[in-house]
Amino acid sequence: MSENFWQDKYPEGVPTEISTGSYTSIIDVFESSCKKFADKPAFSNMGKTISYQELYDLSSDFAAYLQNHTSLEVGDRIAIQLPNVLQFPVAVFGAMRAGMVVVNTNPLYTVREMQHQFNDSGAKALVVFANMASLAQEVIPNTGIKHVIVTQIGDMLPPLKRLMVNTVVKHVKKMIPAYNLPQSVAFNKALKLGNGSTFKPCKMDFDDVAILQYTGGTTGVAKGAMLTHRNVVSNMMQAKAVMGSGMGEDEVAIAPLPLYHIYGFTFHCMVMMFIGSHNVLITNPRDLPGFVNELKNHKYTVFVGLNTLFVGLANNEEFRKLDFSSLKCTFSGGMALQLATAEKWQQITGCEISEGFGMTETSPMATVNPLGANQLGTIGMPVPSTLAKLIDDEGNDVDFGGVGELCIKGPQVMKGYWQRPEATAETITEDGWLKTGDIAIIQPDGYLKIVDRKKDMIVVSGFNVYPNELEDVMAQHPDIVQCAAIGVPNEKTGEAIKMFAVKSNPSLTEKDLIEHMRTGVTGYKIPRSIEFRDELPTTNVGKILRRELRDEELSKLKANS
Repeated sequence: MSENFWQDKYPEGVPTEISTGSYTSIIDVFESSCKKFADKPAFSNMGKTISYQELYDLSSDFAAYLQNHTSLEVGDRIAIQLPNVLQFPVAVFGAMRAGMVVVNTNPLYTVREMQHQFNDSGAKALVVFANMASLAQEVIPNTGIKHVIVTQIGDMLPPLKRLMVNTVVKHVKKMIPAYNLPQSVAFNKALKLGNGSTFKPCKMDFDDVAILQYTGGTTGVAKGAMLTHRNVVSNMMQAKAVMGSGMGEDEVAIAPLPLYHIYGFTFHCMVMMFIGSHNVLITNPRDLPGFVNELKNHKYTVFVGLNTLFVGLANNEEFRKLDFSSLKCTFSGGMALQLATAEKWQQITGCEISEGFGMTETSPMATVNPLGANQLGTIGMPVPSTLAKLIDDEGNDVDFGGVGELCIKGPQVMKGYWQRPEATAETITEDGWLKTGDIAIIQPDGYLKIVDRKKDMIVVSGFNVYPNELEDVMAQHPDIVQCAAIGVPNEKTGEAIKMFAVKSNPSLTEKDLIEHMRTGVTGYKIPRSIEFRDELPTTNVGKILRRELRDEELSKLKANS
């Protein structure tokens, strides 16, 4: 397909190319915004708001602590394992300003998942939520982590409220299991030590790695996508270009998506920061009553979420009573947006949902429905300075009108997988095309539509789940002979995990296996159901045919519908 195919397809006002201007790093963007919007609110959480100037000062303190009170050097990796709290932007931007590479880590990870990520990344430091510190205690002796900073949920609140919140969480709700990390430093103590030290600004190159963002793969092994400063700043500019000139410093953006996920990070910590907006961090979006109560406190103009969240809110009676008169735009990504969900959301809020498509490997945005030119059921068009094409199984370009694997090329495409050149070569071609593993069609008007998935990956509420990982954990049970994992359609989560197992012990139950899975994988990776069989379908060389199992499940659903 011609590279200028989209030149005349973009709506008026949306450029086909972006420029990163004078910025040469994420740090440049951060410092520029903090200076330009110094007195504006940057982030809010639990009733506390910090301005851009306060964010700048606090991140300086954290950077100074890392430089003067640890053995860390420029280029070292620091794992940040926090939910959406004010400590997250302080720690991330502080670490980057000190020249560190941020390893975004899910706070819900199990010991096994944490150990793999910390060892694979070579992380030398960890910022961890106190609720997970007991797991860190178990993991750290088996890793190269030398410095640990522990923070509690209320650490950024005013003194009296901080004491009250942290006391209730620890002693009343008992949400912090006992831990013993004698080498750890409290987050607020680190800030105090840094405040009394000198911060030395660190110059980073545009092609230096800024973030190691972990994602799975067809092998089931989590891989670190190397996202450079260029990748992330380019994607920020691409998103801003698509959003248009109507978005400015007075926007109030609701942030329920985790900032440790690249979707939440790039949107809230980059795009919204770049335009000087106010980000309202939602620590626990699953607590819908608490979430809705927080929404009542803000005249929000931007809402970012995914299908699962939109469904939950749309079905909440109190949410439907809210005032949506300020809401300008809603963005969806991470998983397929269902038509019924989009229609219900618009009916309730009066605001369309603009759906996009991206991957960890594309920082993440690759395509999006431009504001004011939304086409439900599609993933929009490639963002500015981005090319898309389709290829067949042999890697040949697919003629217009055909169906093929979607490939993306642009400045937001990752540098590669951390210390995995073979996996990088399998995913990125020599001339820079990233193979997404998704099967798509390109409409005559330039809009793309995903029609199938080439990979066996399962997407649960926007999170990638890889069958091999689940099968590896289940296979560790002594009574399992064979097993397989697939995704089945689910109205609430997009897909749900179903596993099939052949057992050697007749008394083994579904409950037994689910309890076994809980010890090895995060909650959203736990199968919804497990079906025991005498044998599983395989190829002539013994490879389990997941596709056949999926087809069987889809046939059952059609027969019952």
